[in-house]
Amino acid sequence: MKALTGLFLALSLYANLLQDAIDNAPKGSKLDLPEGVYKGNIIINKPLIIEGKSHKTIIDGDGNSTVVKIKSSFVTLKNLTIRHSGAEHERVDAGVSLAKVKHCNVINCHLEDVLFGIDLQQTDESNISGNFITSKPFELGLRGDAIRLWYSTDNTLTYNHITKSRDFVVWYSHGNLIAHNYGEYGRYSLHFMYTGKNIVKDNEFVHNSVGIFFMYSQDTIATGNIVRNSMGTTGLGIGLKDSSNYTIKDNTIIYCARGLYLDRSPFEPDTINDIENNRILYNSEGVHFHSLSLHNIFKNNIIKGNIDTVINDSYNTRVTENVWDGNYWDDYEGFDKDNDGTGDTPYNLYYYADKLWLLNPNIKFFYGSPVISILNFLAKLAPISQPVKLLTDKHPKMMEGKLL
Repeated sequence: MKALTGLFLALSLYANLLQDAIDNAPKGSKLDLPEGVYKGNIIINKPLIIEGKSHKTIIDGDGNSTVVKIKSSFVTLKNLTIRHSGAEHERVDAGVSLAKVKHCNVINCHLEDVLFGIDLQQTDESNISGNFITSKPFELGLRGDAIRLWYSTDNTLTYNHITKSRDFVVWYSHGNLIAHNYGEYGRYSLHFMYTGKNIVKDNEFVHNSVGIFFMYSQDTIATGNIVRNSMGTTGLGIGLKDSSNYTIKDNTIIYCARGLYLDRSPFEPDTINDIENNRILYNSEGVHFHSLSLHNIFKNNIIKGNIDTVINDSYNTRVTENVWDGNYWDDYEGFDKDNDGTGDTPYNLYYYADKLWLLNPNIKFFYGSPVISILNFLAKLAPISQPVKLLTDKHPKMMEGKLL
């Protein structure tokens, strides 16, 4: 790697002319920036490494436009604080933008007071890792996205900490690894649109409106993720809409308004979604079916402590045409005489008085009240109308510990 001469670097940075230093640096140079504040709104149009001594090395925008624009492949930003972008959504004002490039890195940077955090447009085979990202102090819907992928493929996005931004979005982008990220106090922890073959693993998302939502997408694996406290009218843990050939495995969804949400998924003919070994715990609704969702395979999941175990809000959704096998149900009332860990009789889930609030959601206000409890008890004891059968699990697990 070529090295920028110490004299040139010292003179350029002393005058705080970081853009001049970039423009005059040979391709492939490394700029080691001492601690201090450097003028932002810079453009990098050649292969270059810019590394700060610590996060006290600050690239400070002027409150207009994007602080750092990367327009060349093979650029690395490391150990920097990047702050004070513009606030225009139309321009996608960001801390860092990458456009039509490959093999770039944004590593261990702090992005503060930026509308959008890191914006990738047609950016491939790049690494966005170890960054701390927070947006401007706007209302939730007016903030920008912490990380935004647009037609960007085969990137690695790991160990980023996102707080008080809007969304982490992946649109028209394929083959990306999104792992070990932490997101809090946002809207969509992760939002996918028209994507495929992404891997989403070992992320943790807490106190966001929506956990992980896959829309119009396919061929993706989501495993080992934790989604907690997605509450409110739109709150859900993991959702699939028009999404096919998914593996949803070993995830924990806990304390959400809706745990797992399915809407016309799988969508493509002759495909399935494999939903296995997940822990769906203490949500208002464990699994929610909206619209026609068939051929999902629910296997070896723990479904425990949810106010409503499974919800079907449309009579057009034939929940019984999904496969349920070997799940743990905390309301299973059967026995295990041979002690093999599997119930001797199938688990069947019916709606009795519960179906009243499927017809009129306002009735759910009375959930848990004595009158509803009595109605439900009497309907089970001596049904006065035909209950609605939601599902059958032929091999219910007796001990949740075997799945942990």
